[in-house]
Amino acid sequence: MPSIDLNCDLGESFGAYTIGNDEGVLPFITSANIACGYHAGDPAVMHRSVALCKRYGVQVGAHPGLPDLAGFGRRNMAISPADAADCVAYQIGALKAFCDEVGVPLHHVKPHGALYNMAARDRALADAICRAVQKTAPGAVLLALSGSEMVAAAKAIGLPVASEVFADRGYRPDGTLVPRGQPGAMIEDEDKAIARVLRMAKEGCVAASGGGTVALQADSVCVHGDGPKALAFVQKLHAALPANGVALAAF
Repeated sequence: MPSIDLNCDLGESFGAYTIGNDEGVLPFITSANIACGYHAGDPAVMHRSVALCKRYGVQVGAHPGLPDLAGFGRRNMAISPADAADCVAYQIGALKAFCDEVGVPLHHVKPHGALYNMAARDRALADAICRAVQKTAPGAVLLALSGSEMVAAAKAIGLPVASEVFADRGYRPDGTLVPRGQPGAMIEDEDKAIARVLRMAKEGCVAASGGGTVALQADSVCVHGDGPKALAFVQKLHAALPANGVALAAF
């Protein structure tokens, strides 16, 4: 039976603002990517998120983003590889401190938003991020877009890497994600999204925007936890995978 990890970006609340239903989602996923304060989150939310992961037996990952709280880390920035590496190292260190306090390992690191997409195409940026992960989070796995420059950069230095796919995002023919705001960027139909995940897990491919298919490696599938229907969709996907011969297991 093929298996796949089910991950979700969590810990995105900060200050007086509550984003998503983290505690509702956690029982239905196997790994969590916790915002580290740059694009979302704050120290109290980070601490609470790590503790909740421990309670529900979910693997903890750092989710470092660009320093862009107003843009939720989704706007491209002209950042050098060296500066990006420092941003990633800083955020890993912050979350790792809470992992140490709560008594859980830092299992993985997944860059967020624009940083993730930029590094998927830019090998110099990918190299710098991978070196930062390797040095500041020994033993942690990089979680990166399947077929991306980040996966190649991690393999080049012996950094453990897991390939990620997306349940609710459209794919271009080159394997990159359709940018948010463009037609086909988001898969709104839940049944269609689930069918795509099952195909990715079983056949290693997905339909591309505009026609054709994209080959990929599906070690982990991301579901977003901040939408109004997020919890219902996570529950539905959690049930559909084993019902259709795909086991749920952390990478």
